[in-house]
Parts: sequence; structure tokens; C-alpha cells
Amino acid sequence: MSSLYDDILLEHIRNARNYHVMEGRNQQGSADNPLCGDTFTVYVRMDHGVVGEASFQCECCGISMASASIMTDWVRGKSVDEVLALKKRFLAAVKSRAESLGPDAPPDHEAVLRIVKATPSREGCAVIAWTALETALRNVPDDAAG
Repeated sequence: MSSLYDDILLEHIRNARNYHVMEGRNQQGSADNPLCGDTFTVYVRMDHGVVGEASFQCECCGISMASASIMTDWVRGKSVDEVLALKKRFLAAVKSRAESLGPDAPPDHEAVLRIVKATPSREGCAVIAWTALETALRNVPDDAAG
């Protein structure tokens, strides 16, 4: 298995982007994967209907960590509808064992897709952050959080 963890994934695992409890957030959502025990909270600061910033905290495996790290950078500057379309696209790629999300997607996602293709049991690990993000986006803004 360690040979599957290429440099891209290892970089996101060792130096996860946006791994912090966000100050000034106005929405958050959580998700868990009862099959492996991963738990996630995603924090979002919405600015006029657009994701201004996204971050996360988790007790999770490396695949979940890397996927969330990549996701939180990718969704910045996108509307809720755009983010939900990206989630749908990512889930479809994971389920179909695709090797790419297309030319407009961060190439780092290809490393996550390679892991899922090689070990389909990691599908839940790859998508849990997206589930928590969707929950955050569908939650009523929390004015008290920031």
C-alpha cells in the first residue's frame, strides 16, 4: 500500500492545507464514516453566496486528510451551486474509478482517484470531507460563530 501513496498525497498528508478551526466562519458541517471511524468537521466562511474560505478538522486517515486538503483549496471562490456540482463530479469519478476529473480540476485529485481505483474500500475516505462540506453549505449561517 505504501507504494500507492505518491509524493502528492504524502505532501497533503504531512502538510495539509487549511487544517484548522476557522475563526470568522459562518457555516460548518460534520460527517463521519462508521466503517473506519473517520470524523470530520468542515468550516466555511461565505461571502455574498461564495465560499470565501474553507477549512477542516478531523480524526482521519491519510486519504481523508489529503482529499480534504485538496478540496478546501479547490472550492474557494466558488458559489454553493458550483461547489455542489464539483462534489457531484468528484463522487461520480470516485464511483466509476475514473483516473481524472478533467483539465479544469486540480491535478492533485488524480492521486486520490488512483488510491480509490487500487483500493475501492477507500471510497468513503475519499468523499467524507465532501459530505461534511455539503452539510456546511446547507446549514443556516451561524452568526454567532464569527
